[in-house]
Amino acid sequence: MFSSLLARLSTNYFWYFAVIGLMSPFLAVFLDNRGLSSLEIGEIIAVVTATKVIGPTLWAMLSDRTGKQLPIIRLGAGLSLLSFVFLFWFDSYWFMLTFLALFSLFWTAILPQLEVMTLTSIRRSPKIYARIRLWGSLGFIVAAVIASELIARFGAESYLLIGLLISLGLAASTMILKQPRHQASKLGNQGSIFGKVFTYRFVLFFLAGVMLQVSFGPYYGFFALYLDDYGYQGYTVGLLVGLGSFAEIGVFLIAGRLFRRFSIKQLLVFSMLSAVLRWSLTAAYTDLPSVLVFSQLLHAFSFGIYHSASIQFLHLHFAADQQNRGQAIYIAGVYGVGGALGVYATGAIWFDGAGGQNAFYLAAVAALIGAILALFLPSIHRKTVA
Repeated sequence: MFSSLLARLSTNYFWYFAVIGLMSPFLAVFLDNRGLSSLEIGEIIAVVTATKVIGPTLWAMLSDRTGKQLPIIRLGAGLSLLSFVFLFWFDSYWFMLTFLALFSLFWTAILPQLEVMTLTSIRRSPKIYARIRLWGSLGFIVAAVIASELIARFGAESYLLIGLLISLGLAASTMILKQPRHQASKLGNQGSIFGKVFTYRFVLFFLAGVMLQVSFGPYYGFFALYLDDYGYQGYTVGLLVGLGSFAEIGVFLIAGRLFRRFSIKQLLVFSMLSAVLRWSLTAAYTDLPSVLVFSQLLHAFSFGIYHSASIQFLHLHFAADQQNRGQAIYIAGVYGVGGALGVYATGAIWFDGAGGQNAFYLAAVAALIGAILALFLPSIHRKTVA
């Protein structure tokens, strides 16, 4: 019974992160193929990213009022699929911006609720969570590698068909989920969340996370184009992008041991310093495949450790009836605001590839600021680790 639960949750993580495996590296390639400038591409990706500012909060309010995450997950998957279909018929700047933004707005309904359902179902065990979450990394890898080869063979317009198939897979996977029984009742008296948000600890955590996500702007928005400028094409691009997520898997498998040995603060600082090294190497040695491979392996630390530590921080910081809203505030601010600022700034200085190296150097500076902020966090340990 428990193995069946893990399989259902893992399947949803696989398809959810397969969407990111397509969009993160190749949305810019698709938009570039349609004749948009780097500034316009940056604007579209920034708006898509900014939907994380309002989307998670709206969906979390609905989820917290009912105490049920599953209907929100299914609604988000269905509406995001519908929004993506319209990209087949409209190709102007404003139409693409509108439908991609709608796609992302509905898609943001899924992960916060899925995280809460997962951690509730497994009693917040970081060991079991890591095993489920690694299927998300596998989904990212599979999508990135297959998409890179198909786009190289059949052109950037094949992005649409790949995206449609992944969106269908995601919508179908939500149909096999089941709402945890002890979370199905309505939460009538929700505790105020503002006292937890406006604390020294959370504000530092939040600002450090924003700066880290700003640093990911060149990677999430323009990395495939950057590699293309240096002569990396097709299957190689997919392998390099997928390599980062492959490295995550090792971290997720040992997450339980890490939380027993290190504090959440130590893991956050280490992840951000890893990002500093990663972006510096990407900027300075892109023409050296061995160095680029090493920098991609650092994704295990700059993202994998950061994500795992952040999820544990949120579940320790917020009360049970605040979890959905806490997740929403985190995703809206850190990934929404930080990600949008990073991508928009990258588009503004990219200059059709001429400013790519400078963008990654600035990303290293942003990650360093995040690490300095995280250094002032009080030490945070899990009370129990499975």
